[in-house]
Amino acid sequence: MRYARLLRRRPILLLWGAQSASVFGDRLYAMAVMWLAWEHAGASAMGLVAVAESAPYIVLGTVGRRLVDRFASLGSLAWVDAVRLVLVAALPWSWSQFGTAGLVVSAALLGIGGALFDPNLGALVPDLVEPGEVQAVNGLMDLTGRISRVAGPGSAGLLLAVMPVAGLFWVDAATFGVSALALLGVTARARAAGDRPATGATAAEGSHPRAWSLVRTRPETGVVLAVHGIGIFAGAVSLAMPALLTARLGAGAAAYAAVLACTGAGALAGNLVAGNVRLPEPLAGLYCGAWAVSGLLLAVTGLAGSLPVLLALAVASGAVSPFLQVALSTHFALFAPAARRRLLTVDLTVIRTCGTAAMLFLPALAAADPGAGFLAAGSIVAACGSLGGVLVLAIARRRRPLPSVEPVPELAGRD
Repeated sequence: MRYARLLRRRPILLLWGAQSASVFGDRLYAMAVMWLAWEHAGASAMGLVAVAESAPYIVLGTVGRRLVDRFASLGSLAWVDAVRLVLVAALPWSWSQFGTAGLVVSAALLGIGGALFDPNLGALVPDLVEPGEVQAVNGLMDLTGRISRVAGPGSAGLLLAVMPVAGLFWVDAATFGVSALALLGVTARARAAGDRPATGATAAEGSHPRAWSLVRTRPETGVVLAVHGIGIFAGAVSLAMPALLTARLGAGAAAYAAVLACTGAGALAGNLVAGNVRLPEPLAGLYCGAWAVSGLLLAVTGLAGSLPVLLALAVASGAVSPFLQVALSTHFALFAPAARRRLLTVDLTVIRTCGTAAMLFLPALAAADPGAGFLAAGSIVAACGSLGGVLVLAIARRRRPLPSVEPVPELAGRD
């Protein structure tokens, strides 16, 4: 398998292991901070923390292009993780001293760190491998999130049996330390081997490309960004799954846990395919088609009349999600590093904006009639994904050069 071949290389193994630990720690942090906000200040504090963490992605993605570009190297990202280590470790103190305000400010500062780290790492990873291995390395990095979604909740339960909630923050801080050391280790190995350390720009790319000019050059990328935003916005209806289980099946928390587990299992299985089997071109078309399938599954979920059917749909929906991420990352890798970083930043801005806006009202709206909510949202996603796929194929057909035509023998020389 492609993953096994990549993991035989020390820099890839080091980076993947560190990011697996970091993403796992992030899951612990997310559960701990939301529980802390809920337990001491209620649902409104949870909303404030979520908005504070997302706002930096939106702001930096809109007006902070040059600041993001300053961290376009693995060494710079190591320093970002070192700062995040301090912020996470100090969060219990911030809460005890300043209450909800301290929690919100800490979440905002950590959001700034994430907004600097995420697009830069995503832009740098493809340059660590050969062009033919980009899809596999993107799948390998996507696997970190898939594993953490399965292992995170169970591990949190075990850890909370032996430590207070604040201990989850300390574990997350330790994972940032592991990530920072790994990034410095990969940089040091590259220098020792005489290679140029991975950076997101070269002298020829020293300018700061504008997203609009990139989209005009490759219009299918604009379609991809639009479909992603709509998919994230409408897909927020899945947060109303507990209401659907209660209203349609009379089920409770155990059924909800089973749905989440099946989604995670499907995503793990799907990742092994998405990262190791060559995906058909154009990747932008595949991406839109995967969203269409995801929307169809979401719509059918609203019609499910039994728990086994719902669990089967959860497995299928989870299996589609890695194809979305791997196809998107590999499509962005077609661009030069500076352009790739800019598009990743814009994409994060789009999905954070759409996700935050959707969470303000969509789950509550769907809770009134969960079946209709899932059906409507899924239909919108399926329609947008299908339309996006048609547009991408039309753009690809227009760009494809016409085949050369051999002269007809009988007509040759008649002039």
